[in-house]
Amino acid sequence: GNIGMVNVMNSPPDGYAIASATIGTLSINQFLYANVGYDPAKDFSYVSRIWENCNVVVVSADHPAKNMKEFISWAKEQPKGVTFSSSGVGTTPHLAGELFAKRTGINGVHVPFRTSATIEVIGRTIDFAIDNVASWVPHVRAGKARALAVTAADRWPTLPEVPTMAQAGLPDFVMTSWGAFVMPAGTPAAITGQLSKAIQEILSQPEAKERFLKIGALAVPSSPQETAAFAAAERIKWKEIVQLSGAKL
Repeated sequence: GNIGMVNVMNSPPDGYAIASATIGTLSINQFLYANVGYDPAKDFSYVSRIWENCNVVVVSADHPAKNMKEFISWAKEQPKGVTFSSSGVGTTPHLAGELFAKRTGINGVHVPFRTSATIEVIGRTIDFAIDNVASWVPHVRAGKARALAVTAADRWPTLPEVPTMAQAGLPDFVMTSWGAFVMPAGTPAAITGQLSKAIQEILSQPEAKERFLKIGALAVPSSPQETAAFAAAERIKWKEIVQLSGAKL
């Protein structure tokens, strides 16, 4: 991701170079790496957000905790602490797990995997995960996993019966992943504005919304100004979370 951002940064600002950027490349990586090679606030012209998804707190279906309150109580009683998985250091599942442990006072031990550790959580060799909602909906629907809360501001459309973190008793725990299009800094506003308008028209179509929802995401187009402001606000939040976690890459 960082390599791709540098390539787009160094491309002519003529409208023909577009980075499919993410929460990582625009709001997290600069706090994880000693040098990502670019400044996300200065080296790009923002176009539009594209998609957004959230994480879900999951345990095995046969876990004794039936809700978030019960899980936190159970976790505090474990003398060796509890384990949580992620798809790697610095990912939103890792950082969400670290923040969750600090906010709740549990002793959380991070166990990174190369991908989502669905088998390990379902089999209870890992105690819980705060992982991509799309990865877990099939397992929740199949009765193999129990969803305790989602990290979105509102209930998630593919798991409408699952409370938000705030509803489960943990306020100020909104953590979503997202993608956006950016171009090299200096790209004329006429170009970024035209592309943003086209994206908004496409993503307003019911077929496009449904296509994104099928893979677990919401279509969330925005203006260039809204996109830049959103990424800036996310950088403030994630800088704090990365510092709390102590993660470095």
